[in-house]
Amino acid sequence: MCKKTAAIILTAGLLALTGCGDSEKVIDGNIENVTTGSRSEEPTGEMESSQAPEQQAETAVSKGYVFEAGAVTVGVDADMAPVLQALGDPASYFEAASCAFEGLDKIYTYSSFEIDTYPQQDRDLVSAIILKDDSVTTAEGICIGDSLEKLQETYGDGVQENGMLVYEKDGMKLCFILQDDNIISIEYRSTAL
Repeated sequence: MCKKTAAIILTAGLLALTGCGDSEKVIDGNIENVTTGSRSEEPTGEMESSQAPEQQAETAVSKGYVFEAGAVTVGVDADMAPVLQALGDPASYFEAASCAFEGLDKIYTYSSFEIDTYPQQDRDLVSAIILKDDSVTTAEGICIGDSLEKLQETYGDGVQENGMLVYEKDGMKLCFILQDDNIISIEYRSTAL
Protein backbone atom coordinates (compact mmCIF):
# COMPACT_ATOMS: atom_id res chain seq x y z
CA MET A 1 0.00 0.00 0.00
CA CYS A 2 2.92 2.35 0.77
CA LYS A 3 4.39 1.84 -2.69
CA LYS A 4 0.98 2.50 -4.27
CA THR A 5 0.66 5.81 -2.38
CA ALA A 6 4.21 6.81 -3.35
CA ALA A 7 3.44 5.99 -7.00
CA ILE A 8 0.34 8.20 -6.87
CA ILE A 9 2.38 11.07 -5.43
CA LEU A 10 5.06 10.69 -8.14
CA THR A 11 2.44 10.56 -10.88
CA ALA A 12 0.83 13.75 -9.58
CA GLY A 13 4.24 15.46 -9.69
CA LEU A 14 4.79 14.39 -13.30
CA LEU A 15 1.36 15.67 -14.27
CA ALA A 16 2.10 19.02 -12.66
CA LEU A 17 5.30 19.34 -14.72
CA THR A 18 3.46 18.66 -17.96
CA GLY A 19 0.96 21.46 -17.40
CA CYS A 20 3.10 24.15 -19.05
CA GLY A 21 3.48 24.63 -22.81
CA ASP A 22 4.50 21.91 -25.22
CA SER A 23 5.97 18.87 -23.55
CA GLU A 24 8.37 16.28 -24.80
CA LYS A 25 9.17 12.71 -23.91
CA VAL A 26 11.86 10.26 -24.92
CA ILE A 27 10.82 7.34 -27.10
CA ASP A 28 13.44 4.87 -28.32
CA GLY A 29 16.30 7.35 -27.93
CA ASN A 30 14.45 10.18 -29.68
CA ILE A 31 12.60 13.10 -28.18
CA GLU A 32 9.00 13.30 -29.31
CA ASN A 33 7.09 16.56 -29.04
CA VAL A 34 3.80 15.47 -27.51
CA THR A 35 1.85 18.37 -29.05
CA THR A 36 3.11 18.08 -32.63
CA GLY A 37 4.41 14.51 -32.70
CA SER A 38 7.67 15.63 -34.32
CA ARG A 39 10.91 13.90 -33.39
CA SER A 40 14.43 15.13 -32.90
CA GLU A 41 17.63 13.43 -31.81
CA GLU A 42 18.12 13.23 -28.04
CA PRO A 43 21.15 15.11 -26.72
CA THR A 44 23.77 12.64 -25.53
CA GLY A 45 24.56 14.52 -22.34
CA GLU A 46 28.21 13.47 -22.67
CA MET A 47 30.80 15.68 -21.05
CA GLU A 48 34.47 16.11 -21.68
CA SER A 49 36.47 16.04 -18.49
CA SER A 50 39.70 14.72 -17.09
CA GLN A 51 38.16 14.11 -13.64
CA ALA A 52 36.99 10.67 -12.55
CA PRO A 53 33.19 10.35 -12.11
CA GLU A 54 33.57 10.15 -8.32
CA GLN A 55 35.49 13.43 -8.28
CA GLN A 56 32.96 15.10 -10.55
CA ALA A 57 30.08 14.02 -8.33
CA GLU A 58 31.76 15.66 -5.35
CA THR A 59 31.73 19.01 -7.16
CA ALA A 60 27.93 18.70 -7.43
CA VAL A 61 27.34 18.61 -3.67
CA SER A 62 25.34 21.47 -2.24
CA LYS A 63 24.67 22.57 1.30
CA GLY A 64 21.97 21.01 3.42
CA TYR A 65 20.92 17.39 3.53
CA VAL A 66 22.35 15.28 0.71
CA PHE A 67 21.47 11.96 -0.90
CA GLU A 68 24.09 9.27 -1.49
CA ALA A 69 23.67 6.84 -4.38
CA GLY A 70 26.61 4.51 -3.87
CA ALA A 71 29.76 6.66 -4.19
CA VAL A 72 27.81 9.57 -5.71
CA THR A 73 26.63 12.35 -3.41
CA VAL A 74 23.81 14.57 -4.73
CA GLY A 75 22.44 17.75 -3.21
CA VAL A 76 19.67 20.10 -4.30
CA ASP A 77 20.65 23.13 -6.40
CA ALA A 78 23.78 21.23 -7.52
CA ASP A 79 24.83 21.07 -11.17
CA MET A 80 23.32 17.90 -12.68
CA ALA A 81 25.99 17.39 -15.37
CA PRO A 82 28.66 15.79 -13.13
CA VAL A 83 25.97 13.83 -11.25
CA LEU A 84 24.63 12.43 -14.53
CA GLN A 85 28.11 11.49 -15.67
CA ALA A 86 28.84 9.72 -12.38
CA LEU A 87 25.47 7.90 -12.19
CA GLY A 88 25.30 6.95 -15.86
CA ASP A 89 22.21 6.73 -18.02
CA PRO A 90 18.89 6.72 -16.16
CA ALA A 91 16.26 4.01 -16.65
CA SER A 92 14.00 6.72 -18.08
CA TYR A 93 14.15 10.41 -18.88
CA PHE A 94 11.47 13.06 -19.31
CA GLU A 95 11.60 16.75 -20.12
CA ALA A 96 9.05 19.53 -20.46
CA ALA A 97 9.04 23.29 -20.89
CA SER A 98 9.65 24.91 -17.51
CA CYS A 99 6.80 26.88 -15.95
CA ALA A 100 9.15 28.97 -13.83
CA PHE A 101 12.32 29.31 -15.91
CA GLU A 102 13.38 29.65 -19.52
CA GLY A 103 14.32 26.19 -20.73
CA LEU A 104 13.40 22.64 -19.83
CA ASP A 105 12.62 20.93 -16.54
CA LYS A 106 14.05 17.40 -16.65
CA ILE A 107 13.36 14.18 -14.75
CA TYR A 108 15.97 11.42 -14.53
CA THR A 109 14.52 8.20 -13.13
CA TYR A 110 16.82 5.51 -11.76
CA SER A 111 15.71 2.18 -10.28
CA SER A 112 15.16 3.45 -6.72
CA PHE A 113 15.19 7.23 -6.96
CA GLU A 114 14.39 10.16 -9.23
CA ILE A 115 16.28 13.41 -9.76
CA ASP A 116 14.38 16.45 -11.07
CA THR A 117 16.16 19.51 -12.46
CA TYR A 118 15.42 23.10 -13.42
CA PRO A 119 17.27 25.25 -15.98
CA GLN A 120 19.57 28.00 -14.75
CA GLN A 121 21.50 29.87 -17.46
CA ASP A 122 23.40 27.13 -19.34
CA ARG A 123 23.14 24.47 -16.60
CA ASP A 124 20.53 22.13 -15.16
CA LEU A 125 20.35 22.30 -11.36
CA VAL A 126 18.81 19.68 -9.08
CA SER A 127 15.37 20.78 -7.88
CA ALA A 128 14.32 17.56 -6.15
CA ILE A 129 15.49 14.07 -5.28
CA ILE A 130 12.68 11.60 -4.67
CA LEU A 131 13.32 8.22 -3.06
CA LYS A 132 11.05 5.56 -4.56
CA ASP A 133 11.48 2.52 -2.32
CA ASP A 134 13.19 1.14 0.78
CA SER A 135 16.33 0.00 -1.08
CA VAL A 136 17.81 3.51 -0.71
CA THR A 137 18.16 5.69 2.38
CA THR A 138 18.93 9.24 3.30
CA ALA A 139 22.59 9.87 4.19
CA GLU A 140 21.47 9.62 7.81
CA GLY A 141 19.99 6.13 7.29
CA ILE A 142 16.22 6.77 7.04
CA CYS A 143 14.20 4.94 4.36
CA ILE A 144 10.62 4.49 3.22
CA GLY A 145 8.86 2.22 5.72
CA ASP A 146 10.74 3.51 8.78
CA SER A 147 8.74 4.66 11.78
CA LEU A 148 8.00 8.21 12.91
CA GLU A 149 9.90 7.37 16.09
CA LYS A 150 13.08 6.45 14.17
CA LEU A 151 12.68 9.56 11.99
CA GLN A 152 12.43 11.85 15.02
CA GLU A 153 15.35 10.10 16.76
CA THR A 154 17.45 10.82 13.67
CA TYR A 155 16.32 14.34 12.68
CA GLY A 156 14.38 15.74 15.65
CA ASP A 157 10.79 17.00 15.63
CA GLY A 158 10.63 18.81 12.28
CA VAL A 159 7.85 21.16 11.16
CA GLN A 160 4.42 20.13 9.84
CA GLU A 161 3.96 21.69 6.38
CA ASN A 162 1.33 20.74 3.78
CA GLY A 163 0.80 17.30 5.30
CA MET A 164 4.53 16.58 5.49
CA LEU A 165 7.13 16.54 8.24
CA VAL A 166 9.80 18.96 6.97
CA TYR A 167 13.41 19.53 7.98
CA GLU A 168 15.01 22.67 6.54
CA LYS A 169 18.76 23.16 6.36
CA ASP A 170 20.94 25.62 4.42
CA GLY A 171 18.23 26.66 1.94
CA MET A 172 16.77 23.23 1.19
CA LYS A 173 14.04 21.00 2.60
CA LEU A 174 13.99 17.30 3.41
CA CYS A 175 10.32 16.25 3.36
CA PHE A 176 8.68 13.10 4.73
CA ILE A 177 5.09 11.99 4.19
CA LEU A 178 3.81 9.61 6.84
CA GLN A 179 0.84 7.29 6.98
CA ASP A 180 -0.03 5.45 10.20
CA ASP A 181 3.28 6.72 11.71
CA ASN A 182 5.35 5.13 8.92
CA ILE A 183 7.25 6.96 6.18
CA ILE A 184 5.69 6.51 2.73
CA SER A 185 7.58 9.23 0.83
CA ILE A 186 10.97 10.98 1.10
CA GLU A 187 11.88 14.01 -1.00
CA TYR A 188 14.74 16.48 -1.01
CA ARG A 189 13.55 19.89 -2.33
CA SER A 190 15.12 23.13 -3.37
CA THR A 191 13.78 26.30 -1.84
CA ALA A 192 15.10 28.29 -4.83
CA LEU A 193 11.97 27.52 -6.83
